[in-house]
Amino acid sequence: MLETTLCFPLQDGSPETGREVLLIEKRRGLGEGWYNGPGGKCEPGETPRECAVRETQEEVGLEVHDLEKAGELTFLLDGDTHSVCHVFRTRSFTGEPTASDEAHPEWVPVEDVPYDRMWDDDHLWLPGVLEGQTVVGEFRFEGGEPLDEAEFVGHDLEWDRSF
Repeated sequence: MLETTLCFPLQDGSPETGREVLLIEKRRGLGEGWYNGPGGKCEPGETPRECAVRETQEEVGLEVHDLEKAGELTFLLDGDTHSVCHVFRTRSFTGEPTASDEAHPEWVPVEDVPYDRMWDDDHLWLPGVLEGQTVVGEFRFEGGEPLDEAEFVGHDLEWDRSF
């Protein structure tokens, strides 16, 4: 089973924008051209928290601290577990977001998250995560690899879970 992470740094923006979340536009790989949080695949022996810290540093140059686990998402493809994604959020980071070969970072007002340019399931769980809730979810896709071309066919969510 593939273990992955997502990390959502949050900050208070201007009075006009309100709270902001750091999103990336993926430049290559799974989900290329779509928006999401920084993250990626866990390496052997690496905890999900360590992976989220490493991937955020590699993709956008931010050093994130005090990560709070906000979700655990299981993705099924044609009935089999494809991956489990550990979702983190934080308000504690140093550095300025910088583009890389893999990602173009952008601070986005929480109210303006571009769900139409994200995975089909993101609009179901990400608003709650950005508002401070925790979630365990299962998302079902059909149609074979790659996952980003499969059809989203169903989901189950449990809110306010402890990690």
